[in-house]
Amino acid sequence: MNRFSSNTLGAFYMMLAMGGYVLNDMLMKLTSSDLNLFQAILVRGMFACALMGLLCWRLGGFRTPNGIGPVLRHPMTLLRTFGETGGTLCFITALFHLPIANVTAVLQVLPLTITLGAAFLFGEPVGWRRYLAIIAGFLGVLLIIRPGSEGFNIYAVYAVAAAGFVTLRDLATRRLPRAIPSLLISFITAIAVTLMGAVGSMFEPWRVVDANSLTTLAGAAMILTVGYIFSTLAVREGDMSFISPFRYSILIWALLIGYFVFGDLPDGLALIGAFIVVVSGLFTFYREQKLMMKDQSK
Repeated sequence: MNRFSSNTLGAFYMMLAMGGYVLNDMLMKLTSSDLNLFQAILVRGMFACALMGLLCWRLGGFRTPNGIGPVLRHPMTLLRTFGETGGTLCFITALFHLPIANVTAVLQVLPLTITLGAAFLFGEPVGWRRYLAIIAGFLGVLLIIRPGSEGFNIYAVYAVAAAGFVTLRDLATRRLPRAIPSLLISFITAIAVTLMGAVGSMFEPWRVVDANSLTTLAGAAMILTVGYIFSTLAVREGDMSFISPFRYSILIWALLIGYFVFGDLPDGLALIGAFIVVVSGLFTFYREQKLMMKDQSK
């Protein structure tokens, strides 16, 4: 498959993943008034693990060249799992206490942080224009969370930390051997997140999980499975510089869900900040594609 076809497929996978993530976020936020944080993560995770385990079994996800043991011990698997569990904890903590659109907008800095991380960790070249775009994107995030303002709280810091963890996850995913099935990586991630929920729930008062919460979390698990699988496929299939901007599709859905489901709408400064983040990311994407075309023409 040529590079253009792989990138197109990766972009499609990314948009599917973003749709899955934002619908999962909506369902998780709906449970925040009935269940504690780790309890919700645990119950959702149990459904997700069962579903992904079944998919791995039916679709050959457990078949690897050297068995599952080396996959579990692979440094990139461990790093990716750490990034996913940390990102889940920080993101859902922020989601339970902040408007969904605000939290989602902060995470739109990911194409910039991934570009920056790839430059520092993998030595990928980044010119001064893209560094300026990254700085502008971070300034946009500051407009969204506004540290020092009356509305600022610790949960905004959790949203920023989530972006850092997810950056680590995606960079590690890119370095995984292609022989490792994406389904298996997603299953390992789901188990790790569920175990985190189990440990954390020991330190929270347990609330009764009624039929409505169970149904909601089961639905969240099914939709999250879509996000897990297709986000893994996306970063493994396409060039990170090409597919990363397609993350922005989640912001439109988050704004609509935030308004129509929760009655929340970011204020003017937050919307300006989100706009700056998106434009910075798109400029970074444009510069990367322009340089790529220049290199190919030599």
